[in-house]
Amino acid sequence: MALFTPTILAIMLMVCILSPIRELQSFHIASTLKIQRDSMQTPLSVRYAITSSITTPTAEVIEKARSMMPEIVDRMPDPLPCNLKNHYYMLRHGQSTANIAEIISSSRSLAYSEKHGLTPFGYEQGRESATQLLDILEEEGTNSEQKLVFVSSPFARARQTAEACMDGLVGNEDNQKRIKMMGLEIADEIVLENGLMERYFGRLDADSIYTYAYVWPMDAINVTHTAFDVESVAAVCTRLSQVVDRCEEKYDDMHIVWVSHADVLQIGQLYAANAENVGRFSAYRFKNGEVRAVKNTADSLPDAVPLEAPKRGTSQHSELSEKCE
Repeated sequence: MALFTPTILAIMLMVCILSPIRELQSFHIASTLKIQRDSMQTPLSVRYAITSSITTPTAEVIEKARSMMPEIVDRMPDPLPCNLKNHYYMLRHGQSTANIAEIISSSRSLAYSEKHGLTPFGYEQGRESATQLLDILEEEGTNSEQKLVFVSSPFARARQTAEACMDGLVGNEDNQKRIKMMGLEIADEIVLENGLMERYFGRLDADSIYTYAYVWPMDAINVTHTAFDVESVAAVCTRLSQVVDRCEEKYDDMHIVWVSHADVLQIGQLYAANAENVGRFSAYRFKNGEVRAVKNTADSLPDAVPLEAPKRGTSQHSELSEKCE
């Protein structure tokens, strides 16, 4: 007697085909990275060796970060000094689960949490950014025995990107050879800096990314506006100038990689370059996982590409991951 009739077998086959596979929506990074996807109750895990370390923050530090609201300012801060002791670079985080969900993710409650971390593709973008970084360092020129340190936003997507980039540096044989030839030392500790947190979007936080269209045109007109309780462009520049002050006080003749978010880095690069109107930052967008050197002249900026704000209901994730937070 047959154990299964053709009808039962057909039903079982259809169940297997139609059973949904839950998409990975979080990406936890500790001393070892694990990517897990639940597929028919059978976990698929991929491990990545991570050689970096992040000091565990105290409850006081976490609370301070999560209660840190934007400063209200009525003018742009003074320009950055031209004779900085250190060399600065900017790295935008890889594709995050917030990018895929098409939502704005700027709440201070995300600081030092694991929410809205990288997707597996975002981790690969972070890892591949290591080669970009070395290309830029070679172009800029390094002195023997100089040191490189990552200073990151405490949001998961930035923090995980810093670890992924470091993994790409020290976990890749070709990159290891390049680092040795350059005489470069990679600091094994990633420093978390609250001043590099995402630009706060006030009442628009957790809303659809199409609401960027409410803010960016106003930024270009008035760098101090706080419509919708959004952090102003001038306020972002003010906290970035404070981050520079802290880095200049702590480090000497080092290569410092800021790992942060689209608006923060786009605003920061125009501010550092003494651009005439920092409010037009959205025309100089960073792609996910992109690295740039920080320069102090406007002619160092890439060609401006006016950015069309995302529309309601869009689902072109690959494009949005390059354009939007």
